Amino acid sequence: MVEKLTKQTFLEKVFNFEEHKEWKFAGKLPCLIDFYADWCGPCKMVAPVLEELAEEYKGKIDIYKIDTESEQELAAAFGIRSIPSLLFVPMEGAPQMATGALPKESFKEAINDVLLNPKAE
Repeated sequence: MVEKLTKQTFLEKVFNFEEHKEWKFAGKLPCLIDFYADWCGPCKMVAPVLEELAEEYKGKIDIYKIDTESEQELAAAFGIRSIPSLLFVPMEGAPQMATGALPKESFKEAINDVLLNPKAE
C-alpha cells in the first residue's frame, strides 16, 4: 500500500531536514517517494504501477507519495520543478531523483540497482 506523506510524517519516516543539514535517512526500509499532483496526467499513469510495486516489494521497500500542491514546502526542499518526480532513497548514501512517468520495468531496475543492491563506492 502506498502511503501519503505530510511534512510531519516525512520528517519522522524519511529525513528531518529541520534538525539535520547533512542527509540522514530516518527510515527502516529503503524507500521510493513519488512527488505528484492530482491534476497531473503522467502522475495518474504512475499511480497504479506504484501500487503494484508496493505489493511486489512489500517488506523490502516503502513507497510514499507526496502531493506537491498540499506539501509545497517539501516539494521546494527537494527542488521539484516537474512532476512526477521520484526520489529513490537507499539505506546508505544519497538519494537519487528521476523525473517523468517511468514504465514498470524501469522502476524495477532502479529499485533493484539503487535501493536493494547498491554498489559500494
